[in-house]
Amino acid sequence: MSSLTVVLAITALRRNDIRRSRIWLLSTALLGAIFVGGQVYEFTAFYREGLGYTTNLFGTAFFTLTGFHGVHVTVGIIFLMSMYIQSMRGKLTSAQEERLEIIGLYWHFVDVVWIVIFTIVYLFPQ
Repeated sequence: MSSLTVVLAITALRRNDIRRSRIWLLSTALLGAIFVGGQVYEFTAFYREGLGYTTNLFGTAFFTLTGFHGVHVTVGIIFLMSMYIQSMRGKLTSAQEERLEIIGLYWHFVDVVWIVIFTIVYLFPQ
């Protein structure tokens, strides 16, 4: 869903609809924050069940892959929020659309990487 919302933010900015672009930027950041919150919950639940970073190879792979991905999602949220703040200060217009497009490409890449990680870790854990 967050790939869709970032595209909607870019499209709105392209049309110079700053208000809608802000809404979609915040929506994308919120979806990313919900994802990271889910990861934190999952990490703590697995740790309480006895799965740690050094428990076994699966634990090491799981925490490394999903942890690095979570860090990259967090960086993406920071990028999105910086664009939102720039828009609130009047420094984001359709003339600066390329910056948001680059952040959108980063966000799409992080989404695609999650599909690969999800497939490897959750669908084929052995």
